[in-house]
Amino acid sequence: MEIAGITHRVCQSSGSTPALFFERVAGSPYPVVTNLLGSESRISKALGVASLDELSSRISGLLRPEIPTGLIDKLRLLPQLSQISKLPPRTVRSGACQQVVRLGRDVDLREFPFLQSWPLETSRSLTQTQVFTKHPESEQRDISRTALVVKDATTCRLPWSVHDIGTRNFHAYRRQGLRMPVAVALGGDPACVFTAATPFPAGIDPCLVAGFFRGQPLELVKCRSIDLEVPTGAEIVFEGYIDPAEPWEPVGTQGVASGFYSVDALAPLFHVTAITQRANPVVPTNIVGRTSNEDAWIAKATERILLPLLSLMLPEVVDVGLPRCGSRNVLFVSIRKQYPLQARKVMATLWGLAPSLFAKILVVVDEEVNVHVPEDVWFHVAANVHPGRDVQIHDGPGAVWDHSAPIAGMGRAIGFDATRKSAGEGHPRDWPGELLPSKAVQDLLDSRWSEYGLGGQTPATY
Repeated sequence: MEIAGITHRVCQSSGSTPALFFERVAGSPYPVVTNLLGSESRISKALGVASLDELSSRISGLLRPEIPTGLIDKLRLLPQLSQISKLPPRTVRSGACQQVVRLGRDVDLREFPFLQSWPLETSRSLTQTQVFTKHPESEQRDISRTALVVKDATTCRLPWSVHDIGTRNFHAYRRQGLRMPVAVALGGDPACVFTAATPFPAGIDPCLVAGFFRGQPLELVKCRSIDLEVPTGAEIVFEGYIDPAEPWEPVGTQGVASGFYSVDALAPLFHVTAITQRANPVVPTNIVGRTSNEDAWIAKATERILLPLLSLMLPEVVDVGLPRCGSRNVLFVSIRKQYPLQARKVMATLWGLAPSLFAKILVVVDEEVNVHVPEDVWFHVAANVHPGRDVQIHDGPGAVWDHSAPIAGMGRAIGFDATRKSAGEGHPRDWPGELLPSKAVQDLLDSRWSEYGLGGQTPATY
């Protein structure tokens, strides 16, 4: 809790929020790093871009490459096609993550500095994880970031959500009566860390996605005790299995990303059969809670990736925003509105897509509204929403960590249509224009601001 407390204080402070390296951790030979991806510059560097806005253009270029019209355009397209063909992961014979191998009786989870971050937590947890599984028939690979709760020296509880691909894979193994192999990697290439935390559509190999961000294939190595592959660059890997015949156990009380403690849940037991690691590994840890800088910047990067994916299915979408205060429960969307009830169509589509499935509060605004300034969005909600007409309630799947839902995994969402309304939407009156300064006056203020003697910076336009 001391490590967690230091990290939270740093994240709450003004200015930059550095990654923190704890070199001498009581009771463990291994150092701990926190807040590793907790700034825009670090997560941008991790994903190989100069800024997070560049992510959207890279994904757009991949999804909607310009159609070549002549020989020169075709030649320009060749390097892009060549790069994509070289990105699938490749398996190698050895890697740094297996410099030290422990099997059988040498396995002991208690020597690792997994944290208890909050006072009412009942167990220590592995938080910044990459949980590898695959489907027993299709062998489609999946990676998720799921916090494992330590039970004893060789077992953890693995609390998957009912909506996770890992849960679907588990049921496939159970139908066949087979043990499910599971590998849990810590650390390594930050692109892998990000990919595990991002809800990409099913059927896409997450290792290919990581290779796309890295700009080169992700190297994998076969596990020593199970039939799975893991990134060679990982710091530590826990190999093991889940027995589908075993009863699930209570997870206990743990802190979750919503900023609250978890509610009662059951989880399967993950039995660790081997531990492989670098010779001198570092244990990366994500401190969950309201002030988690790392989760906030991962969400911001996810937002930039989500934009081109949504624009492909919803061409009217201009921008999307995941406000920091929302813990991914709140989604802002600006659209280029062309016909009545178009905002309702956008809401219905978003609530049916995996990346935005759990948006408990969804706000749709007109294209000129800045979805990255929550005050601007809520101003237009307060001004443009008529509660009897512009509020939509949606029943559907819900996040299992949402303690406000009466039933775990099921819930209600609310949508606000904060766009301008027309007669076709039941608004017979004229819609007034918004009070905005003229560009000429704004330019005048910018050029003469220093003459006024009012100090400070030139205010931004509103």
